[in-house]
Amino acid sequence: MTECEEKVPYRIAWISGAALLLSACAAGPDYRAPQAAALGVPAAYSQASPQGGTPPVSDADLASWWTRLNDPALSSLIDSAIANNLDIVQAQARLRQARESLRQANASFLPQVNGSATGGRNYSSQDAGGRLDSSGNPIGGGSSNWSSSYSARANASWQIDLFGELSRSAEAARADLAASGYDLANVRMTIIGELVTNYVQARLAQEQLRVARETQTVQKDNYDIANWRLQAGLASSLDEQQAKAQLAQTNASIPQLEASLRGSLNRIAVLTGQAPGEATRALETPAPIPTAAADVATGIPADTLRQRPDVRSAERALAAATARIGVAQAQLYPSLGINGNIGTTSNSFKELFELITGGIFGNVSQVIFDGGRLRSQVRSQKAATDAAFAAYKQSVLGALEDVENGMASLDSARRRKVEFATVFDASNNAAILARSQYQAGMIDFQTLSTSETTLLNARNSLASAQSDEILAIAQLYNALGGGWQTMEARPDEQ
Repeated sequence: MTECEEKVPYRIAWISGAALLLSACAAGPDYRAPQAAALGVPAAYSQASPQGGTPPVSDADLASWWTRLNDPALSSLIDSAIANNLDIVQAQARLRQARESLRQANASFLPQVNGSATGGRNYSSQDAGGRLDSSGNPIGGGSSNWSSSYSARANASWQIDLFGELSRSAEAARADLAASGYDLANVRMTIIGELVTNYVQARLAQEQLRVARETQTVQKDNYDIANWRLQAGLASSLDEQQAKAQLAQTNASIPQLEASLRGSLNRIAVLTGQAPGEATRALETPAPIPTAAADVATGIPADTLRQRPDVRSAERALAAATARIGVAQAQLYPSLGINGNIGTTSNSFKELFELITGGIFGNVSQVIFDGGRLRSQVRSQKAATDAAFAAYKQSVLGALEDVENGMASLDSARRRKVEFATVFDASNNAAILARSQYQAGMIDFQTLSTSETTLLNARNSLASAQSDEILAIAQLYNALGGGWQTMEARPDEQ
């Protein structure tokens, strides 16, 4: 080994060490997550929690919040949706894409090595005519020669991350991966909320159908009584026609309720990744509207920065945009690369590796003039980062709005449920009295019709208020970011 050859490994080590030291000075700003004050997050919500005070919200409270509704059928449907929903499948595929993008970015730190090899036989002839006989010999004299040649070669290149272009690219890819994970969590959270909504609407339609059919039976009896009184000369045809109209009105409401029920069941089937029809056959058996087992702890507004996956996705998008400023700025500075090659050539395959040649070179390049393109890219990326910050802040404020609206809806539904329960009790008593008094001929049919219409409306309103309470709870848990905390691979653990 020559003196020069002995120095090559030391030169490589020196260049590599210097490159690593320089790469620590990455171009562009270092990302710092914005504080709650910069995002306009208040210290407390504008209205009191539904249960008073501001109890903290834990991941355990949010993870499987629908189990608090004590409905095994609903819990089973949600498990099926998490496993089979096609929107979730698409989000999982996008997450895998982002993971591969990070692997590609990390691969840029390593040398790139390419190899090639050739082999063949060459022919040469000294005959001017170049004509050969059937045996391959020149016609009319001359000589021919066949020779073999073999070669093998490997080329390597390594871009040194002098000013952090590669490290900032990898930083952006890591942020994009986390954002994709939070996007998956948000899709999962949204699907759960939509499934709960359609399930509750299906049970509400079944309850309203039950009320309509019971009312239909009562009104059919009223019509028969009015018709009998007309035949007996105890009442005019006005009573009979009013009873007939009232019964027809109730009959007309049933197909609409059945269509509403079918629409909810069909949506549930699709949300669980199945075709409408057989998938929800078991749900066609009527069941009561779910009831809430506990109040909802809302915590403080700053919790949304941690709990909401869409907010965290927006924050990671801001981190990625900030890192790409460094990528753009690093392109303004010199780039350093190391290239090397090694190869061999021989006329005999057996002697191919007897003589090996190679070299190693360093190269530095710098853009001298590009018409301002690179600096424009830096300004463009800074503008993109400003937009990402605005989007992050908007997602935070939107999350706070959702929580406030959820608390208002839950409070409203609970107060209305209490009042409608009173209305139902009073209307039921009034209808019972009116029916007995009409049968006794003490009141006219209009009074009976009014009392029974009031009862029908009260029963439907009470059922709607009960479903609105559950829907408000689902809305509030969705606003708080519940339903993704038990994901197998959480974005913050990747």
